[in-house]
Amino acid sequence: MWPDEVDDVLGGDLTCAIAYVTPAGGAVVTAVAPIGLRDREANTVGFTTSLGFGRKLDRLRTEPRIAMAYHAREHGVGDGANRRYVLVQGRASFDADPDPDYLENEIGPRSVRYMGEPRRGFFWDRWLQAYYADRVLVTVAVERIVAWPDLQTEGAPLVVGSERPAEPPKPQPAPKKGTGPRVDAARAGTRAGELPHRLIAYVDADGYPVILPFAVTGADSGGVSITSAAGLPPGGRRAGVVAHRYNPKLIGLETRQHTGWLEAWLETVQRTRGRRDVSAHADARS
Repeated sequence: MWPDEVDDVLGGDLTCAIAYVTPAGGAVVTAVAPIGLRDREANTVGFTTSLGFGRKLDRLRTEPRIAMAYHAREHGVGDGANRRYVLVQGRASFDADPDPDYLENEIGPRSVRYMGEPRRGFFWDRWLQAYYADRVLVTVAVERIVAWPDLQTEGAPLVVGSERPAEPPKPQPAPKKGTGPRVDAARAGTRAGELPHRLIAYVDADGYPVILPFAVTGADSGGVSITSAAGLPPGGRRAGVVAHRYNPKLIGLETRQHTGWLEAWLETVQRTRGRRDVSAHADARS
């Protein structure tokens, strides 16, 4: 389905971001390690997650539409000169009962290429049970791939699969408790701006999440100003953001995750405002 230059990204990146839909019609975005899981003939991509993250799996079971953003080339195994930003949208499915044989003979050896040999022994086997034994394979049946020529989503993207929605998503009703900050928005924005990778997710007109990179242009008690080269939809809506950095083999990483209210007055000039905290959880507003 997709060309070789996109397949190199899907197979090479050490980490990608996933976004799933919340019951309120917003999006949560977080980083995962896809370890090159994809099948061009079957038109699928995938990742693994821990049974310990039950809420994520519950959300995928209720609403399987998902997005994956391959947004960084550091420490991967593909062509580092390939600067494409690749957004995959599709429907997720999974088996909640991990297959020990598949984990041992397929996922284990595959992950070594990206993250090195796993630690073994009595202590590590117990301590890392959620990572080595209780993993669930999530398979995404691809509906659409949008590939920009640049990691900052500059330029016209290549679209593979179904066409993108012709119109932007309609604005959503504001939360009953308002869209004001629930955390120190200035602090949250400053910390996010210090990390190399920053992504925002919202739900598009067709119900699939969209994940785009953004830059922080300002932060104060009223919110965090951001810009996105690809543009964000006008009006107010629930959104999620993640900012992160990671080291080779994912040994050492820093992540700041937020949800909130995004209000865009111009397609490329936005603000995010802090809301509830879930490990630096925030709302967005302009």
